[in-house]
Amino acid sequence: MKKHLLLYTLAIFCVSALSAKEMPIQTRELPKEELQKQKVLIASLAAKELSKTLPQKIDNYTTLKSITNNNATLVYTFTINTGAKSDDAVIKEDHSRMQKVVTQGVCKSSERFLESGINTTYIYVSAKTDKTLFKFDITKEKCANLPMK
Repeated sequence: MKKHLLLYTLAIFCVSALSAKEMPIQTRELPKEELQKQKVLIASLAAKELSKTLPQKIDNYTTLKSITNNNATLVYTFTINTGAKSDDAVIKEDHSRMQKVVTQGVCKSSERFLESGINTTYIYVSAKTDKTLFKFDITKEKCANLPMK
């Protein structure tokens, strides 16, 4: 999973660099509306570029199905094969652990996006039932509140 996270991070940086070259350099502070438009554009370009390799198997249980942009939030949707475990058992037993691992990973790998105001949402869906098991919204503020290791 770390290898895939690194791959996504590198792709995001490449898209950021390409986007930066295509946009004229601003020497003045942009109005909030223009800034939001630029964030949406960058998130759309990143989602489009990262989606080219999907679906992608992450491990024996998890597949990354889609990456979309929702108003400057990159939304990653995964399916999880939970085996014999019920959806309710997975939600009850794994939520806290998954939230911690995902949040820490995204805070490290997507720092540039988060600092720029582009948030990230990770959605995990049951491969058996299509039920949403977990949804984690990660923002710059949430990363700032993480305990330091």
